[in-house]
Amino acid sequence: MTAVALLILFAPWLLSLFGQSSQAKLLCLVTSLLALLLSVEPYGAVLPWLVGALIAGMSVWERVRLRRMV
Repeated sequence: MTAVALLILFAPWLLSLFGQSSQAKLLCLVTSLLALLLSVEPYGAVLPWLVGALIAGMSVWERVRLRRMV
């Protein structure tokens, strides 16, 4: 597996590091690992990757929203 493929599979986890919640970071790590394990099947990694991306996006959005309020 190439480094670019690993970067894409772990993109939700990397995005969640900019978020605020530690629970979101853990969930994104689990979904990224699940996507890595399911990537041996064609299109097997799509659903866990999308779930992780949604969780990471919401975590980052909450951090941005809280900073804008101050």
